[in-house]
Amino acid sequence: MKDCPFCHPEAWENQQIIAENEYCRFIQIPQEILVGSGLIIPKDHRETVFDLTKEEWDATYSLMHEVKVILDEKYNPDGYNLGWNCELIGGQSILHAHLHIIPRYSDEPFVGRGIRYWLKGEENRRI
Repeated sequence: MKDCPFCHPEAWENQQIIAENEYCRFIQIPQEILVGSGLIIPKDHRETVFDLTKEEWDATYSLMHEVKVILDEKYNPDGYNLGWNCELIGGQSILHAHLHIIPRYSDEPFVGRGIRYWLKGEENRRI
């Protein structure tokens, strides 16, 4: 995909490839809010997580564990959120599958608000 920024990581000026394997890479773009956050993305274009091959799933799993060690050593977070957004309605803004790895810290204003917070939040009830 010639216009996909994740297919062409060299096109992003501040993006850093922190770790990679045969099928995927972990990238970070400097963050000021949740420091250490990044994405695991397949090297081949896959629109959503549902399109990953078995090899890409296995490689994502392996890289996720490698990344946790790197983030634990560098940032010492108190927890993590991991997540896939799928399709525009699901919050996916770049239509190339990517796993968010978000370190969480005990001094955040929204500490304790994980994925289930949005499942139980009355303000998100469908009309």
